[in-house]
Amino acid sequence: MTRGAASNATNREDGRTGEAPPMALFDAHLHIIDPRFAVTANQGYRPPAFTVADYRAQAGPLGITGGAVVAGSFQGFDPEPIIAAVRALGAGFVGVAQLASETSEEEIARLAVDGLRAVRFNLRRGMCPEPAAILDLAMRAHRVAGWHAELYLDAAELPNLAALVDRLPAVCFDHLGLTRRGLPHLLRQVERGAKVKASGFARLDFPAAEAIRAIVDVDPAAILFGTDLPGTRAPRPFAPEDLEQLAESVGDGTQLRRLLHDNAVALYRPNQVQPD
Repeated sequence: MTRGAASNATNREDGRTGEAPPMALFDAHLHIIDPRFAVTANQGYRPPAFTVADYRAQAGPLGITGGAVVAGSFQGFDPEPIIAAVRALGAGFVGVAQLASETSEEEIARLAVDGLRAVRFNLRRGMCPEPAAILDLAMRAHRVAGWHAELYLDAAELPNLAALVDRLPAVCFDHLGLTRRGLPHLLRQVERGAKVKASGFARLDFPAAEAIRAIVDVDPAAILFGTDLPGTRAPRPFAPEDLEQLAESVGDGTQLRRLLHDNAVALYRPNQVQPD
């Protein structure tokens, strides 16, 4: 698998609070739940609103300068809430949609112009078609728009999904693969070129630092920071202390910058989004 070009990001030199990290951040995993758009209860869960204003209030002090708005299971296969959030957040932000398996090449091309950069398959919440349909849509999206596939699953299931996952042209896994039991399988995917989001720490059944260090040892370009705000269904939402855990996990300042910003910018290409 191959990935995008390197970032041209620069460190923040001013306007920083004492709690903010010493560089710009790209939030590779966030949700916006705009009450103007309908949500559908998934597995009995219907989230409260979390607007662009809510996100800015929490993300602003952290030094976040861009990010990827990710569709949640409760938003179904409608990309419009994601497009609206990307437009409202402005420069530096892109979107990740859940799409119906029959989505056409023309529609994918249109969504790319609107700032979408990936298609998400939520195996964790039962939001996926058959493997053949997943592969067909992922291949089509990669061919037409250069999108990668984002998978939300327990990485312990990867051996059962090898016939699908090993054929994806580009893939990123959510929330560090969730389980310690899945970590060895996740690392094998990283060896093959997969990306992994360092997000949703409270969702894991083991310390996030364990997975972060292991992934960096295999491929320093593979790991991306995400807040997972507002933390729907998580035991707790993101906290600034999670950034400290990230810094302690990698130690090296160059690698921290890659984890917090550069790796994600290379994958999501926010500089290619045209102003509305």
